[in-house]
Amino acid sequence: MKRILTGILLLLMVPGLSGCWYAAAAGAGIYAGFKAKEKGYGLQNPVTQEKKTPDQETDKE
Repeated sequence: MKRILTGILLLLMVPGLSGCWYAAAAGAGIYAGFKAKEKGYGLQNPVTQEKKTPDQETDKE
């Protein structure tokens, strides 16, 4: 009886845990995209970096 309950519990937990992995992976992707955008990269094919004018470079200092 204990073995059956353990099996049922395991079957019910696996889908729940897999959803957490999807959420964690999505969060990591969002964070990486945000950091890339801060450094001037865009989401286009091919991935490029924006060219900065001398005025934009002095604004950060």
